[in-house]
Amino acid sequence: MRAVILAGGKGTRLRPYTTVLPKPLVPVADRPILELVLRQLARHGFTRVDLSVGHLGGLIKAYLDSIELPEDLELHYVWEDAPLGTAGALTMIEDLSEPFLAMNGDVLTTLDYAQLMRFHGGHEGGITIATHKKNVEIDLGVIESDDGFVQEYVEKPTMRFDVSMGVYAYDPDVVELIPPRHFDFPDVVNAMLEAGRKIAVYSGPGVWFDIGTVGEHERATAEIEAHPEIFENA
Repeated sequence: MRAVILAGGKGTRLRPYTTVLPKPLVPVADRPILELVLRQLARHGFTRVDLSVGHLGGLIKAYLDSIELPEDLELHYVWEDAPLGTAGALTMIEDLSEPFLAMNGDVLTTLDYAQLMRFHGGHEGGITIATHKKNVEIDLGVIESDDGFVQEYVEKPTMRFDVSMGVYAYDPDVVELIPPRHFDFPDVVNAMLEAGRKIAVYSGPGVWFDIGTVGEHERATAEIEAHPEIFENA
């Protein structure tokens, strides 16, 4: 199986860490995000990973060249001269002839990537979006009204949503809908819907961290320090 990791962003929300390090190399506990992900992918049966890199990408390559990764994991690099977003870089990946995994370079999850690919292969969607249940707490009273009169008053409700994890399974022909410029994943979804293509949803159990902010990084670090085995067996 094959995966693409989109690691070309500047990580501005994770400053000051990303002033000197690219976001995928920011450590969580004692190892960088990217190293944890690569080892997971290898355990799940992926043999080739294409890394789309830009901001401080040379540091990413230098670090990965300096460590011992699984022998059967083949790395390829694609260099973004300018940021291409969370989908545009896929147009630069060569030989995408079979379904592949694509994921953001700041995601840590215990999601079974191989199971996601099997699920994708058994459904009609050109893309399968991995989702996670997210609770959003509203710390105010919420009013439901109709024609100017209150119908319901809910004090500090908790809303629950299915949110994208930043992990996707693609059919290779979907890349034809992506222009060779800055293009984000929501743009791909809109292009798919406009073309009448189906998009599947996969909700798998497990832990998920979107390490795009300092707060989420601290939460992930605390979780892994308390349970160091969490990503060793994922």
